[in-house]
Amino acid sequence: MTRTALRICPLCEATCGLTVTVDDDGRLLTARGDADDVFSHGYICPKGASLPDLDNDPDRLQRPLVRRDGELVETDWSDALTTVVERLGGIIGEHGGSAVGVYLGNPTAHTVAGALYAPVLVKTLGTSNLFSASTLDQMPKQIALGYLFGNPYAFCVPDLDRTDHLVVIGANPVVSNGSVTTAADFPGKLAALRKRGGRLTVIDPARTRTAKLADTHLAPRPGTDAALLFGVVHTLFDEDLVAPDLGGIARYVTGVEVLRAQANDFAPERVADYCGVSAEAIRDLARSIAAAPSAAVYGRMGTTTVEFGTVTSWLIDAVNILTGNLDRPGGVMFPTPPTAPAPRPPRPGRAFRTGRWRSRVSGHPEVAGELPAVAIAEELDTPGEGRMRALITVSGNPVLSAPDGDRLSRALDGAELVVCIDPYLNETTRHADVILPPPPPSQSPHFDFILNNLAVRATARYSPPVTPTDSRPGESEIIGRIVLGLGGFGVDSDPALVDEQVIAMTLAKEVADPHSPVAGRDVASLVEMLPDAPGHERRLDMMLRLGAYGDAFGVRPDGLTLTQVLAAPHGVDLGPLQPRLPGVLRTESGTVELAADDLIADVERLRSALDRTSDGLVLIGRRNLRSNNSWMHNLTALSGGTNRCTLYVHPDDAARLGLDDVAIVRGPGGELKVPVEISADILPGVVSLPHGWGHDLAGTRMTVAAAAPGANVNQLNDGTRMDPLSGTVTLNGLPVEIIPA
Repeated sequence: MTRTALRICPLCEATCGLTVTVDDDGRLLTARGDADDVFSHGYICPKGASLPDLDNDPDRLQRPLVRRDGELVETDWSDALTTVVERLGGIIGEHGGSAVGVYLGNPTAHTVAGALYAPVLVKTLGTSNLFSASTLDQMPKQIALGYLFGNPYAFCVPDLDRTDHLVVIGANPVVSNGSVTTAADFPGKLAALRKRGGRLTVIDPARTRTAKLADTHLAPRPGTDAALLFGVVHTLFDEDLVAPDLGGIARYVTGVEVLRAQANDFAPERVADYCGVSAEAIRDLARSIAAAPSAAVYGRMGTTTVEFGTVTSWLIDAVNILTGNLDRPGGVMFPTPPTAPAPRPPRPGRAFRTGRWRSRVSGHPEVAGELPAVAIAEELDTPGEGRMRALITVSGNPVLSAPDGDRLSRALDGAELVVCIDPYLNETTRHADVILPPPPPSQSPHFDFILNNLAVRATARYSPPVTPTDSRPGESEIIGRIVLGLGGFGVDSDPALVDEQVIAMTLAKEVADPHSPVAGRDVASLVEMLPDAPGHERRLDMMLRLGAYGDAFGVRPDGLTLTQVLAAPHGVDLGPLQPRLPGVLRTESGTVELAADDLIADVERLRSALDRTSDGLVLIGRRNLRSNNSWMHNLTALSGGTNRCTLYVHPDDAARLGLDDVAIVRGPGGELKVPVEISADILPGVVSLPHGWGHDLAGTRMTVAAAAPGANVNQLNDGTRMDPLSGTVTLNGLPVEIIPA
């Protein structure tokens, strides 16, 4: 006998609803799109269809591993957690909390544990050494948001369902399913754009699957988007194309004239040669955005993992602002997630700044509470006062995802303690002293606490576990028991204690806030209204009740609660994006600050780059629909086909270099031997190699991945090239040399 259950896919940012079939033993058999899901409406991609393969992967670890006499051996949970707490406690007691670093991998954005419990762990440790995939990914966007809006998490996303002109820069959402923009069925949304007479412009050095759908495709040299966008800004001022009253938000914006002055030096005719795009094409781009009834400019990895990532991210939103497309339907808008606090009256914030502390070795500034991931190895392997002696990773594989994985591997071997919360014995966890494997997705609850902040439409959807975990702790419980152990309560204490403490602290703060929907009420009575349920569900119910759509603990009887969400298994539709200015602003001035000092200062570095000339090859990454970073290469269902680690080379470059089937690629950090795929879809002078590969290291247990290991592109990168404002390493536009193998 089989039964069906509903799940939200946890494998990428599209967050599609799935219908899964389950056998009597609780084993997932199939997954298909949920046609009734209020967000995805039945869409599914190959990753979502492979959820049963991921769930049932025989290489997933079932029990904790502890290193004894140099070997990782299975043990029970109490022993493994006790080992972690005792050894962490010893290190913290002798060297302080910052002797322990924490690395949060990409999957933590998709889990309840990553959203609710990982921050509690970091706070309990008392460490300033927090690292994540953000500084390998989107941190320049966050820092630009911090300067513009006073909040590095105030994401504005394209209103895909209503825009008339979508401009995509350095992104391939048809393949990636969208990123830093949560939108199920991106291909369908682009088809709908075309059907309603809209326009798609793609700016990318490769003719990606998204670019092939575009009305206009511009192919600049990698890393030059900041100059190209400044050319657009120059044209908007030069040709009097700036929207009157900035589309109705001029009273909320400062710094326009400062930006105008900075743009004077970036006429399209000045930047054209540097970008490899004609001046007329740049001017036409500015005119088309300004002329559209509504437009949204959206950038992704090609705009953030480059040397001017923060300036590029800033200019993307500067164009949206100047053309009157910020905070309006069809433009870019601020999502209102169901668990965000209910709106408060507008109020000034504090000046956004970075560098509140710095890394010990290279002095990298803190950005949004984090240090650059590229600094992990040197913080571990460089002797001296304040040395980081232990590392905890949560669902991360930085040996493959960060530059110079060889050095990081050596540093991990030399650490006093490495703890990995991860289901696989992979390229990073093979160095662990303790591995704590969480259960598979079907046995975990799911609510998109983080990705709802990026959604193009507001919904509330919750997936309880399909099957129970029996005696095996879930990921939230694993982290909660470590927190309790470090707090002196013992690793066998009830992890609900963590949730109750968070609930009490949150409600105490809310009742003391005169603008809160529960201002002045009794905390104990509010706690009593929460359901008799697991701790994460009690916290979720609290957050929903306090949110913009919530019932305010009974004040608004029709408002949202967890009970309502559970009664709507396909989700609750909360409507399209709504204007949020000025309430979303947290800058010191209470305005959108279009010309922050740090951004303006970095423009000089861009000016100097305009005279830079290079005839050498540069490397960019690429995405595949059947892949997502390093953690899906162990599934047979997703291997083969186009999901291969090959080097895209333009035919002209291949002929000039004498390339045929295999090439040696040399970069600042090393060299690789990779198969060549000759393609006219890549710009001459540019080569492309996907990231997340390199599964040929000894000591792992990933059978399918090891059979087709590919090459680790990040081994070409020594990590010294960075965007200074965000601490993000330059992964795209990396200079390389290529010779035939």
